[in-house]
Amino acid sequence: MTDLADEPVVDLDAVTDGPAEGAGPAGLDPVDEQLIAQLAGRARANGLELTGENGLLAQLTKRVLESALEGEITDHLGYESHDPAGRDGGNSRNGHRSKTVLTEAGPVELDVPRDRDGSFTPKIVAKRQRRMSGVDELVLSLSAKGLTTGEVQAHLAEVYGAQVSRQTISTITDKVIEAMVEWQNRPLDPVYPVIFIDAIHVKIRDGKVANRPVYVALAVTCEGRREILGLWVGDPSSGGEGAKYWLHVLAEIRNRGVGDVLMVVCDGLAGLPDAIGAVWPATITQTCVVHLLRNSFRYAGRQHYDAIAKALRPVYTAPTEAAATERFLEFCEAWGERYPAIVRLWENAWAEFVPFLGFDVEIRKIICTTNAIESVNARIRRAVKAHGHFPNEAAALKCVYMAIMSLDPTGTGQHRWSIRWKPFADSDSTSSSTPDMRRCRLATIFGVNEPSRSRGTSSSTGPASVSTVFDR
Repeated sequence: MTDLADEPVVDLDAVTDGPAEGAGPAGLDPVDEQLIAQLAGRARANGLELTGENGLLAQLTKRVLESALEGEITDHLGYESHDPAGRDGGNSRNGHRSKTVLTEAGPVELDVPRDRDGSFTPKIVAKRQRRMSGVDELVLSLSAKGLTTGEVQAHLAEVYGAQVSRQTISTITDKVIEAMVEWQNRPLDPVYPVIFIDAIHVKIRDGKVANRPVYVALAVTCEGRREILGLWVGDPSSGGEGAKYWLHVLAEIRNRGVGDVLMVVCDGLAGLPDAIGAVWPATITQTCVVHLLRNSFRYAGRQHYDAIAKALRPVYTAPTEAAATERFLEFCEAWGERYPAIVRLWENAWAEFVPFLGFDVEIRKIICTTNAIESVNARIRRAVKAHGHFPNEAAALKCVYMAIMSLDPTGTGQHRWSIRWKPFADSDSTSSSTPDMRRCRLATIFGVNEPSRSRGTSSSTGPASVSTVFDR
């Protein structure tokens, strides 16, 4: 393997002082570019690997870090190495100590300078520091994508030739817990146009491995941006998702500053509309149409799935609530005697089903289902699936938190959201001085009259008149 020890050391001051005249787009002058080209060419010619232990990048990283450390001790002592000005000055250099640091280019052995007084404290590679910050970021990124500690360990060994224990990887990922607690308790906006709520189940070993719900709330801000409000792990004694715990979650969201919400979109869990009404009495509750359809199929024979789906389609695609009522009566006449349970299901959910029909078509498409939060849930499930089960609640929350923090790294997703919710972004709702003014302005954009925002204020009799169909 080629030894780069005889290569001339690059003058870091000349490189970092700024781009020279005629410098290229990367801020390098022609001499720098020629030097890099020579190094890369000699490495290829001599079969020197680019990455890994003793690779070109590792050796360059060693040179750069050691040069920076020499600069730090020079600033600390006040004179250059072998400078006569340092004689009889009290403190002086006292050789070097060897230290191996894990970098993004692989393990690098550094010669760290020392002073006689022991007062030198390096900054670029601090005392007892064994990893550069880029390695921690890499581990967090891999963990957020669903890799287990064993898989992260294998990746670092294969790509960088670094041996990192599983305990070290777990320690690195534990750094996000403090940020997670701060994020979970941050203040929220006073008004949100829409909040989507749902729960996913993860396996947690609490005495025995059992499914525990993780409650997720996703809001659309007044600027049309997506914001995840928080994560909550359900009570182990509850046995599954429940409206009682949702009441606790929504109350916590309110206590963090959310004074009003125009609409909450949910999956139709029993008791959830009452929990929403208890926290925000004027908020509209919208049941997900997809969940309602899926629940309908539970009461039907498989051979009738297509026919029932076709018969129900005119109900949820109707232009108005009155038209939806008429289409539903037609469905009852066709299928009510065979499947009365489906009729009762829709009757009971009607007050929470019809609100979206009062909105513009563009808004109606994105508030009639929980698809907005289901995409987030899919990303969470992918990360959770790799782990199988978690030793405790904190480990599960850490995994889910890292998964949602890694969503949309390029920002294109937020851009699409802003386009979909453009009416809010174009409005002056955010400039309103009080929550009530913002609520009124948003309600106007939303296409809803303020007095009709109470839950269950359906304008027509709706399915309440369905019983007359069977009386005939």
